[in-house]
Amino acid sequence: MAFMCAPGKHRRPGRMKRTSAQAAGIAALATTGVVGTLAAPALAAENSVEQTGLTPVITIGDSVAEQIGAQAAAQKQAAEQRAAEEAARKKAAEKAKEEREAKARAAREAERKRLNTFVAPISHSYVSTGYLSGGSFWSSGSHTGIDFHAASGTSVHAVGYGTVVEAGWGGAYGNQVVIKMNDGTYTQYGHLSSIGVSVGQKVTMGERIGLSGATGNVTGPHLHFEARTTAEYGSDIDPVAYLRKHGVNV
Repeated sequence: MAFMCAPGKHRRPGRMKRTSAQAAGIAALATTGVVGTLAAPALAAENSVEQTGLTPVITIGDSVAEQIGAQAAAQKQAAEQRAAEEAARKKAAEKAKEEREAKARAAREAERKRLNTFVAPISHSYVSTGYLSGGSFWSSGSHTGIDFHAASGTSVHAVGYGTVVEAGWGGAYGNQVVIKMNDGTYTQYGHLSSIGVSVGQKVTMGERIGLSGATGNVTGPHLHFEARTTAEYGSDIDPVAYLRKHGVNV
């Protein structure tokens, strides 16, 4: 009579069971002091099978970890490089901005100096009558400007940059020109034989505005020059100090 085996009854033990069995066997052999030549190869063979499945996993794990670490290091290095490049760019931009601002300031200062640098109203001349000289010849009792020695028809120049506010007859001053300078002060040129500018005209430093003469209340040809705080008579200031302040040696 044939006997049927129950399904799975003689199935190969699982890994855990095999490992447990091997451990139990090793313990038993170790207890008796006998590790046979048959048991060792079998155990080694079993272990090699297990290791064959585990070793690649461990190796791959280490490789991935190394790759991740290398990638993280590379990313960190790249980030640091980008940060350094950005810092260098910002520093260069700031330096360029400072240089532009310095150049702009220098240009403004140069322009300011240029606009406030004057020339003498008569070239190669000298002051023949000083400021506040006394005498009955002047209605105010003293000279309100200075006189530059000049023959009739000598070129008269604007001492600096400004705008003509008066150009015509000025009574005792004869033919005169009054210029509002760029710094807000005024200069006056009197006793001209002819006038070469008109009201509202912009003039530059050294530009000819007329010719010297002997019109008005004079005893001979010369240029009467005044520096004023307004365009009107009576607001005069020391013209020598005024010109020297603006670089003219008189």
